[in-house]
Amino acid sequence: MREVASKQQLRLSFLRWAVVTVPFVLLLGFTAARLAPSGPENLWYAAIIKPDITPPDWAFPAAWTAIYILLGLSLAMIIHARGSRLRGPAIALFGVQLAVNLTWSPVFFGMHQVTWALGIVAVMFVLTCAMTLLFARIRVVAAVLLVPYLAWLLFAGYLNYQIMDLNPGAETLAPSSSTSQIIKL
Repeated sequence: MREVASKQQLRLSFLRWAVVTVPFVLLLGFTAARLAPSGPENLWYAAIIKPDITPPDWAFPAAWTAIYILLGLSLAMIIHARGSRLRGPAIALFGVQLAVNLTWSPVFFGMHQVTWALGIVAVMFVLTCAMTLLFARIRVVAAVLLVPYLAWLLFAGYLNYQIMDLNPGAETLAPSSSTSQIIKL
C-alpha cells in the first residue's frame, strides 16, 4: 500500500533539504571567494581600470549571498522531487555548474586571468541555461529561482569583458599575491 504524505509533511521534508543545501552552497561559494582576496583588499583589482557601471564593492557579496541562497533553495526543490527520473541528471548538472562557478574568483582575483575568467562566465551561463531548462521539467519554481543568477551572469560577463577591454595585459599590472615585494639590498 502506498501512503500519501500530507502537505505539512512535504513542506517539512523540503525544509530539511533546504537547511542542508543553502548553507552548503553558501559555504562553498564563500570559501572559493576567500581563496584570493577580492574587492579593495586585492591590490591588483584596486589598480585596474573598471567600467563606470561597476557596482560598489558591497554589492558583490550581497548579490552572491542572495544568488547562493536561491541556488541552495532550487537544489533543495530538485532533491526533494523524488519521483522524477530527471532528478539525478539535474543534481549532477548542478554540481558541474557549481564547480565551474567556484573557479571564477581564484582565476580572476588570484591569477589575474581576465580572459580565462570571461570564458568561465560564458561556460557558467551555458550550464545554468541548461540547468534552468532541466529544473523546469522537474519543478518550475526551482527554475524560476535561477533567473536572477542568469541575469547576474550576463551582467558579470559584461563587466568582465569591459575590464578585459580596458586593461590589456591585466595579468601583468601588479604582482600576484604569491610573490614578494621585498627587495634584498
